[in-house]
Amino acid sequence: MSIAAPTAETRWRCTLCGNLTRFDVTRSSRVTDFLHFDLSGESKVEETQVLSETIESVRCRWCNAVDQVELVARPGAEEPAEGDGQQG
Repeated sequence: MSIAAPTAETRWRCTLCGNLTRFDVTRSSRVTDFLHFDLSGESKVEETQVLSETIESVRCRWCNAVDQVELVARPGAEEPAEGDGQQG
């Protein structure tokens, strides 16, 4: 089971212990790297493009619970107001 990544409006929370700050995340990524080789043959990644990424599991660092993490609203993340959001 995969879990959604946190957004600007959400964050992770362990449903067992309430942890909000420490998680071990297992994810799979498919990337394209631009490598620059110097004349001696040493390489350096100069650019990375993430083609796809999947979060496979999230483990709570406090209570060691696996896949017990949910998305909750971040403090201060407000629900969109009805209408256009402008006062007049």
